[in-house]
Amino acid sequence: MRIGIVTREWPPDVYGGAGVHVEHLVAALRALPAGSGGVVAVDVHCFGADRDDATGYAVPDGLRAANGALQALGVDVQIAAALGDADLVHSHTWYANGAGMLASLVHGAPHVVTAHSLEPRRPWKAEQLGGGYRLSSWVERTAYLAADAVIAVSRGMRTDVLDAYPDLDPARVHVVGNGVDAEAYRPVDAPDTVRALGVDPDRPYALFVGRITRQKGLPHLLAAAEQLPADVGLVLCAGAADTRAERQQVADAVAALQARREGVVWIEAMVPREQLVPLISRATVFVVPSVYEPLGIVNLEAAACGTAVVASAVGGIPEVVDDGRTGLLVPYDPDDADAFASGLAARMTELLGDPERAARMGAAGRERVLAEFGWPAIARQTADVYSAVLSARP
Repeated sequence: MRIGIVTREWPPDVYGGAGVHVEHLVAALRALPAGSGGVVAVDVHCFGADRDDATGYAVPDGLRAANGALQALGVDVQIAAALGDADLVHSHTWYANGAGMLASLVHGAPHVVTAHSLEPRRPWKAEQLGGGYRLSSWVERTAYLAADAVIAVSRGMRTDVLDAYPDLDPARVHVVGNGVDAEAYRPVDAPDTVRALGVDPDRPYALFVGRITRQKGLPHLLAAAEQLPADVGLVLCAGAADTRAERQQVADAVAALQARREGVVWIEAMVPREQLVPLISRATVFVVPSVYEPLGIVNLEAAACGTAVVASAVGGIPEVVDDGRTGLLVPYDPDDADAFASGLAARMTELLGDPERAARMGAAGRERVLAEFGWPAIARQTADVYSAVLSARP
């Protein structure tokens, strides 16, 4: 069968977990043995310029000044028109769901959606996007309810999908987890690389990697940092802010923190993997303070690098971070931000003060990644969903 993958993100324009997922899933699908799951070819349709391994689509000229959600639909219409040869269309995130839905209606191909996040679980976007959020929410809801299958990236995400869209038939919602490239993300001890990023490799430090968006909980981490021991460091690889106001909020909080303590480093950039992996590997603890997270690929990347994780116990994170074995979980109560910050600080302090325990957790995390989160297995499970969908079609 010929699969049409639709995604907003595709290398080199990958900025979030959904883009990482699509990149590695496609590579693993293309690497399946001939005839495995019936997959014959995988064609990628993405936003932006053409690539050697994907067809890109620009925003139509007449929509260049339009709301971003309308621009996305304009791209979707172009992609849908190009999917006539696909036996099945698989879309990722609401940006691409419209293309999959339209292609299914026009060409008759079944449509599979992977749920990486849910618009109803990100209500703050209404403040940022106004009518664009109403449109993105409509696209997502309509696409999910019409899809032949929905793939959730964790059991927690499946629960969220069915809660957000109770009219969706539970039999059509499958769980196929996220994965990680355990060769690309592996323990690498390169202190000079870490030092070149402005980080002291010999000082115990906690590391955050993520976008500046309310979902990732960075303000909670900055509040928690006030309670950390004075001799430990905090490194923030944080950029791509959703809004200028959020970026400024982080900048002000970081500046205030740096004025009161040493060892606080903010790297406002997407750090290349060859530098990021040593930075993760050298960290005593990797911290994920998300307030919403369907799974969180960064948790897997940190574990693959042999680094213990302290994370919020939300969404699919408890399925990745084995509390007490590969890291520590912190309960999150949206009505008690102070308790959450204190919990993060306490758990981070536990591991920063006991690097041997942290190292044992990191080693256990890598063992678990190798056993349970490989992309070849995820590709096979995804191909099984494709086959089941096609078999169910008359």
